[in-house]
Amino acid sequence: MTMTIEMRGEEAAEIRLGTILVVEDDPNMQKVLRRIFIKENYSVEVAGDGKIGLELFRLHRPTAVVLDLILPQIPGRDLCQSMKALSGDTPVIVLSAITEVVDKVLLLQLGADDYVTKPFSPRELLARVQSAIRRRQRSAPATTYRFGDCEIDFQKMTAQRGGQSVTLTSHEFKLLKFFTDNCERVLSRELLLNEVWGYNFYPTTRTVDNQILKLRQKLEPDPANPRHLLTIYGAGYKFIP
Repeated sequence: MTMTIEMRGEEAAEIRLGTILVVEDDPNMQKVLRRIFIKENYSVEVAGDGKIGLELFRLHRPTAVVLDLILPQIPGRDLCQSMKALSGDTPVIVLSAITEVVDKVLLLQLGADDYVTKPFSPRELLARVQSAIRRRQRSAPATTYRFGDCEIDFQKMTAQRGGQSVTLTSHEFKLLKFFTDNCERVLSRELLLNEVWGYNFYPTTRTVDNQILKLRQKLEPDPANPRHLLTIYGAGYKFIP
């Protein structure tokens, strides 16, 4: 027997691999960059100057940044340093004209993880951004997990969303850890009861629903339209980073 899993349209539309922050003042280039990453299932935030770029970086804690060097308000070199001071392990890929990259060694010393010169190949840019993201994920501490604008330290049992502390119960940490260990896997309520609550405890499946509702209220930007803790109707739940 084949089971058909249906997902609400708005939930399917929200499934993204992460958020790319594009800081670029050229409107045409903004459109090109947005299209490249949206096509690959990333969310994209766009800033036209360095000041807005820094504000969006603080707000969204992106998965990676694509940064032009010549910007209004805050120059790209200064912005790169500021972003790295806030979150040293967030990849910053500089995108600029060949004439702007005077000293590539200095650029990397400022904190940039990589650079791509204009004109560029969309495929090369995408490959470099994804490579930088993978390097960060491999080097990140095993106890720390990031998704969206959330940062969870399972060892210290601390949680932040948008840079603000969030209070989770020990059981909420346990449930969230099971989800992060099983990313993009559909988990039935019965499996969650057995693995998270334990065989010696006999709550109802409604207990799972209530617990996930509380996690959404604490961690989702819009709990009514979740991006990360998704309901798969007729099957259970799925976690999307």
